[in-house]
Amino acid sequence: MKLNNEEKEIETLFERDEIVLSKPDKKLLGQLHSAAENTFRKDRRINIRLSDRDMVGIQRVAAARGLPYQSLISGLIHQYVEGDLVQKS
Repeated sequence: MKLNNEEKEIETLFERDEIVLSKPDKKLLGQLHSAAENTFRKDRRINIRLSDRDMVGIQRVAAARGLPYQSLISGLIHQYVEGDLVQKS
């Protein structure tokens, strides 16, 4: 995994024992648990039409990554909505 500069700095400090991890309190654990449940809840169903060529391509990429094609499509949509996936200019 490639780390950015901030992550490298944190890793270095942790390896030197200059950063000590603390155990999260129950309130934080509850908030994290709730956020995780909301993130992975799939409560909407949609239907879309794709060209055969696109569908085969999606299935090929999903198979190479070892996941169902629906999960790949859902993940791509989520990345786009969150701003992590942008169009080439």
